[in-house]
Amino acid sequence: MSRSVPAESPESIAADDFGVEQHGVDTIPEVERTARPRDVIGILWGGNLALSVMVFGWLAILYGLSWWQAVSAILAGTLVGSLAVMPMALLGYRAATNNSVSSGAYFGVRGRLVASVIGLLLCLGYIALTVWTGGEAVVASLVRITGAEETNLELAAGYAVIAILVGVVAVYGFQWLVRLNKVIIAVVGATVVLSLIALAPHFDASYPGTPDQYLLGDFWPTWLLAALTAGVAGPISYVTLIGDWTRYISPRRHQPGPLLGATFVGLFIGLAVPTLFGAFVSVAAFDESSFVAGYTAGSPGWLILPILATGVIGSLGQGGVNLYSMGLDLDAILPRLTRTQATFVVSAIALALVFLGRFVWAAEESVTFYVLLLTSLATPWAAVTMLGYARTKGRFDQDALQVFNRRGHGGSYWYWRGWNLDAVAAWVVGSVVGILSNSTETYIGPIADRLGGVDASVLTSAVAAGVVYLALVTIRPHAHAPRATEGGSL
Repeated sequence: MSRSVPAESPESIAADDFGVEQHGVDTIPEVERTARPRDVIGILWGGNLALSVMVFGWLAILYGLSWWQAVSAILAGTLVGSLAVMPMALLGYRAATNNSVSSGAYFGVRGRLVASVIGLLLCLGYIALTVWTGGEAVVASLVRITGAEETNLELAAGYAVIAILVGVVAVYGFQWLVRLNKVIIAVVGATVVLSLIALAPHFDASYPGTPDQYLLGDFWPTWLLAALTAGVAGPISYVTLIGDWTRYISPRRHQPGPLLGATFVGLFIGLAVPTLFGAFVSVAAFDESSFVAGYTAGSPGWLILPILATGVIGSLGQGGVNLYSMGLDLDAILPRLTRTQATFVVSAIALALVFLGRFVWAAEESVTFYVLLLTSLATPWAAVTMLGYARTKGRFDQDALQVFNRRGHGGSYWYWRGWNLDAVAAWVVGSVVGILSNSTETYIGPIADRLGGVDASVLTSAVAAGVVYLALVTIRPHAHAPRATEGGSL
């Protein structure tokens, strides 16, 4: 289990705020739960002011939508996703640990590894996208300034620099993320404003899109795909992450209402603004092969340095948030590792994936498929988790949640050898239904095909998982009742 810092007094905690965070997925002591709901807003706003989030606005235009069609898809999707994900903030808030470990109350203390794996995959994809876009922006900006030619060696160096900086931020942990994102909001926010001014002469709000080249052939399937990938998928990617921060918010000091409100505001505004900005840039300076290439090539010379700063600083927020969560998830899977050790491990894995993606796999072409696949896995898990939360009225046995981390067994959430098989089965069914409901340019699942090519995976996966879970709870209520079993060693 990860080590805990001594909880002697608020003053001692405050004095150590600038040090490396020592907590992994252990229970946060009450004295250290000093964060406020507005800190969640800061992390979500600053953490999403990144080129890797703006890319999704470019995708909506790339799919063939007009400006206003893209705007409506982004806003509608982000609204639905933010409302759906908002309650997930309550898990860490009530359990004083991250969402993956909290889900052990419903999936079992070992079954919560389902969430840890989902979280790792979600974060790995978004970190890779962050390092790709950030590194490309650094190199493209320097090439524009110096007039030199872009080489693979320069790109590799750019990726490595971004990855190393992101790793440092993630290792230092929660308090540094809070502070850093305040800086990001100011710096990247200023770049966004300057870009709006610089690109406004080239922007046409009546941009019609390319209806004859809709990605899925017709308007509605394509619009719904954009609403999902550039809208709903953004908030869904936070279902396991949000508890990483809300575990530091004390129910004794803050009511759930302000926390829920802060989570919604953070998700909706934090994701909608950069995604809409990405669509704006794509209309004004479109490059079908790369958002960053179009942005840098279409901008005046005086804007290149701010774009360079955005490529670096913006990547630290998005990458730091995801890598921090990845460290926690790996710490949950391998309890013998400290959070710092786990973060270094996943940093190396993420950097390796970036190099493979850039130089071997042409991974940017797989962004849509990856996002849809992970959304199909995360949505049913979230549905089962929140139904379990509602059934238990948000009550947790905090000590029992940590049994696996102590390498013990027993406790309230032991179920069958640490697994609640009914919850896992409901998740598996929901995931399969979700994948069969996916619709992309290269893959149309049988359910999506029956729906005319419309991707309804978020709805179908959530409903399928929820129905199976509630049915099994009704049929086998004894299998879902927390129990008191004496612990022991594995």
